[in-house]
Amino acid sequence: MATPTAAPRRLPVTAIVIGAITVIVLIAGLFYLSRPASKVNGAAPSAEAKAYLSDLQLSDVSMKATENFMKQQVVEIEGKITNSGPRPIKRIEVECIFPGLSDPEVYRERVPIVTTELAPNQTRQFRLPFDRLPDSWNQAMPRLVIAQIVFGG
Repeated sequence: MATPTAAPRRLPVTAIVIGAITVIVLIAGLFYLSRPASKVNGAAPSAEAKAYLSDLQLSDVSMKATENFMKQQVVEIEGKITNSGPRPIKRIEVECIFPGLSDPEVYRERVPIVTTELAPNQTRQFRLPFDRLPDSWNQAMPRLVIAQIVFGG
């Protein structure tokens, strides 16, 4: 008497497609998270912008650490910037320079703090979140250096 052989089991097409999409999304996410922090227009400030620096004031700058929904630590720098000069400004970018325990700089990121027009004599709050700081950072307030000013019309 012959024994019946079991037919090979096939996975449903839907399960294969969902698995493939999941793998692609995971690879794309890992690629995105592993890339270095991008710099926004690394051009040096113009002489005109350098002369205007004395008309910009950072105030009430503070730092706090929070936890995001993925249980990761996020460091936030909050403060205010005031344009006490006569010209409207479209964009301001700052270099945030994080010191280390034995190194004056272990991480640097250039971020915008003004992206819509800041009129003369106007103050605006800003919030800068950082979620990828190295372990070698000494937990001290980073230096904030105004790196670019784009004047409005």
